Amino acid sequence: MAGCCGHGAKFDGLSADYKRRLWLVIAINAVMFGVELTAGQMAGSQALKADALDFLGDALTYGLSLAVIGSSLIVRSRAALLKAMSLLGMGLWVFGSTIYHVFVLGLPQAEVMGSIGFLALAANLTSVFLLVRYKDGDANVRSVWLCSRNDAIGNVAVMFAALGVWGTSTGWPDLIVAGLMATLFVNSAIRILIQALAEQRDWHQAKV
Repeated sequence: MAGCCGHGAKFDGLSADYKRRLWLVIAINAVMFGVELTAGQMAGSQALKADALDFLGDALTYGLSLAVIGSSLIVRSRAALLKAMSLLGMGLWVFGSTIYHVFVLGLPQAEVMGSIGFLALAANLTSVFLLVRYKDGDANVRSVWLCSRNDAIGNVAVMFAALGVWGTSTGWPDLIVAGLMATLFVNSAIRILIQALAEQRDWHQAKV
């Protein structure tokens, strides 16, 4: 967690190896967004749809991260703020959508949830493996790591939701997991927001 504590210089993404890894992770996330969104619609699973939305958010986050690598600290921190707000928006959307589905419950297909969740977990563990050596850095780099970590956690949660749906024959495990994932989105957004604002404050103080 050194990258969140403000001690010493933070990695700013200026590495050819880091950029190559980001391109690979962007491709993985873009493909899995399409796979999970389709599967979530077919299975009637809110948890799968929430995880698909996280894949999309990650692909956009990584793309923005690549775009601002090498820019000034203020530009990178502003990009991190934008990503934090989009992550917060996704979390609130999932919260609202989950509440709506409480009143129009349909039983998700546990088999589809489990199989797609396993595929997504494999994709995200690959992303985590690619990025783990760069998990500490400025707010821009940190946001990339948090999104990757969220994906892996979310996929494990989807698989537990599938097991719960199968065991209880109700849709509540799916809705509960979707709600927990929304909480994770909001929590990560707040952490990125705090670090980005701190970096902006440091930049302005250095200019005085």
